[in-house]
Amino acid sequence: MKPIRVAAAVIERDGRFLVCQRPADKRHGGLWEFPGGKLAAGETLEEAARRELEEELGLRLTRSGQTLFSQVDEGSPFRIEFLEVWADGDPQALEHDELRWLLPSELTSLPLAPTDAVFASTHLENKDEDG
Repeated sequence: MKPIRVAAAVIERDGRFLVCQRPADKRHGGLWEFPGGKLAAGETLEEAARRELEEELGLRLTRSGQTLFSQVDEGSPFRIEFLEVWADGDPQALEHDELRWLLPSELTSLPLAPTDAVFASTHLENKDEDG
């Protein structure tokens, strides 16, 4: 079976990354994640990120960069693809329980969704402003 692609938007402002707490009634409920969602039929990764950021956070994607990491979420059909994006606006928790802007070192103190935790520990651990 072909994996279901999921866009995860990696948004950095002033050395901090936007993470969102998943609603309790969803898969990985209560855990923290980089915002995003499943690609609709025919959508590109950037198009999905644009749509999801508008729907979930009220943000406007201004541009995207490279795919930073991609991994199948263990025990699921989902392939999470972490896309570097830039967005305008102040995020609002329209579909999440809470939002935070955190330094990479602060991300490890949160209970992250499994694939998000792998991404944060392998790709962001050395990105803090102070080190």
